[in-house]
Amino acid sequence: MNLAILKKIRVIVSIIFIFAISIVFLDISFTIQPYFSQYPLYLQFIPSLLKFLSIGSIATFGFIFVIFLSLLFGRVYCSSICPLGILQDVFTFIRNKFKIKKYLYTKPLTKTRYFFLIISIVSFLIGTTVGLNLLDPYSNFGRIINNIVRPIIIGIKNIIVFVFESLNIYVLAPIEFKGVSLFSLMFSISILGLILFLSIKYGRLYCNSVCPVGTFLGILSKISFFKIGIIEDNCIKCGECEVICKSNCIDSENEIVDFSRCVGCFNCFDVCPSTGISYLPRYSKSKSEIPNSDKRYFIKSLAILTIGAERILKAQQKIEIYKDSTKPILRKFPVSPPGSISISNFTDNCTACHLCVASCPTQVLQPAFLEYGLLGIMQPRMDFKTGFCNYDCVACLSVCPSGAILPKDIDEKKTIQLGKSKLVKENCVVYTEKTDCGACAEHCPTKAVKMQLDPEINKKAPIITEELCIGCGACEYACPTKPYKSIYIESSAIHGIAQIPKQEKIEQKIDYKEEFPF
Repeated sequence: MNLAILKKIRVIVSIIFIFAISIVFLDISFTIQPYFSQYPLYLQFIPSLLKFLSIGSIATFGFIFVIFLSLLFGRVYCSSICPLGILQDVFTFIRNKFKIKKYLYTKPLTKTRYFFLIISIVSFLIGTTVGLNLLDPYSNFGRIINNIVRPIIIGIKNIIVFVFESLNIYVLAPIEFKGVSLFSLMFSISILGLILFLSIKYGRLYCNSVCPVGTFLGILSKISFFKIGIIEDNCIKCGECEVICKSNCIDSENEIVDFSRCVGCFNCFDVCPSTGISYLPRYSKSKSEIPNSDKRYFIKSLAILTIGAERILKAQQKIEIYKDSTKPILRKFPVSPPGSISISNFTDNCTACHLCVASCPTQVLQPAFLEYGLLGIMQPRMDFKTGFCNYDCVACLSVCPSGAILPKDIDEKKTIQLGKSKLVKENCVVYTEKTDCGACAEHCPTKAVKMQLDPEINKKAPIITEELCIGCGACEYACPTKPYKSIYIESSAIHGIAQIPKQEKIEQKIDYKEEFPF
């Protein structure tokens, strides 16, 4: 078999995956995401694992398939399925066009990669996904696309719309853009810069020294059924495989391949002038990989981090909302998205990939800074200063790949109670200015907020029926008072069920005996 064809297959599969995942995040029409996102995201390792632990259905077995692939062929996930890995290949492809210095074999940074893996595992075991949020390759790719690329695409379209309108051509409509979180933007730019630098300078060093998924799959690759190895009798020691290896894992002089770092790009097959390098069965006698002598470091670090993990949880803090207000509004908790069941379920399973942020047509979902505490950084929250949750929308419930937001049908979603509306009379213009308003009542989809005459001020003032409130934030978003709001959503740590509003029937008596009037 001509093994060089494996590289062509890998390139085709990689293009399909990165294109499909990018389209999901860049869908500015909000039509593709709810129906298509589950397919390209099914095999993303961390989201699939978290979704399996959350709901445990067959539809969440993507991570098991990835493990099976790794046990069979090695880290093919890293080169063909992981979007961040594919992005690094794009950078190295461009790098090679400029004929920058070729790669050479380097020793593995075993302690470093195990350290990051331990952080991810320990943070998960103590009930937080902060390690996964910051290090998960899929989530980092999602943040890069959503926070950097997507705003550029929206800006380009709006410029085109402006030019067309100046020519009296109205075939396109502009897109309202409400900005991105500054912290998420800066973090995404930092990760992109790091990926770009490491890819150009060291190839796949990020995958082999930082990424916890790569390290875990590398451990599995040590016992994979097939592995890349050097056939001593056929190798002519030309070194072509070593200088093309972006994982820096081939030592052509000593005829050794560190298969735990090999990402399965198959570039070595494409350049080998002989049959000196090939896929070999696991029990082949050929030299193939470097033994690991740092297991003690892994165990010791795990113990140290486990002991100190509880202290990290105590670092969480509540954030005061609207600090510039004369009467500040304090929420006990941030408002988590519909379908998340509770804040704890959401923060335990969310990897902050921001796909729900990209799919939200009203842009009410925004990345948090410290609203969930230090360990929930960049996880999405409902920001009612930016938008409100559309009563008839289930976009975020349809796209979440990790189980942090569970799918619900439209009727069930309409009864999910994210929180309850609270009125601050000291801020309301009806009480402070003795003027008519009613913006909150006009925008409430369930009529949980109504205007009723207050005899003390002889004005109609907001009255809240909490049992009907779903916490969509339409009242808070519509409230015109500044710099603070006079009505806001008090979040619920565990989502409740709102009552269905009674339909008011208008009865009209008709005299059927009366003749037709005209």
